Amino acid sequence: MLDDIDRRILRHFQAEPSLSTAELAERCRISNGVCWRRIEKMQAAGIILGQEAVIDWAALGYAVEVSLRVTLDKTQARAFDEFTAAARKVPEVIEIQTFLGRVDVRLSVIARDMSHYQQVYRDRILTLPHIADIEALMLISRVKRDEVLPV
Repeated sequence: MLDDIDRRILRHFQAEPSLSTAELAERCRISNGVCWRRIEKMQAAGIILGQEAVIDWAALGYAVEVSLRVTLDKTQARAFDEFTAAARKVPEVIEIQTFLGRVDVRLSVIARDMSHYQQVYRDRILTLPHIADIEALMLISRVKRDEVLPV
């Protein structure tokens, strides 16, 4: 699916996404036009989904991050859809993942401090629909965070 040129483009693009197409082409030793067309092709194929800014939440005053493992009441036909729709509306929920198994959903929640977390948990999380069980895991440290693929 990907050839060596595509992989080279992706390696450089992942390492430094702010590169212009001309700079990326130069690093990949290809023409600007070839680079642009290949990026367009990979975007159209859904390989490159976009670019995003990575924000350090702690630098903005969010000192607490909690991972919530949620088990839903599966007797309700629309439990997943209604729960995730409501969870998306909680500003402090920065990630939602769904699973097969005992845990149905994992929420990543950020807060300024423990008092703020307690308020978010009581007022916004516990009021989400269809929760059968919930387990909180407090983040102590992030050992590795890497979204770069080995291409």
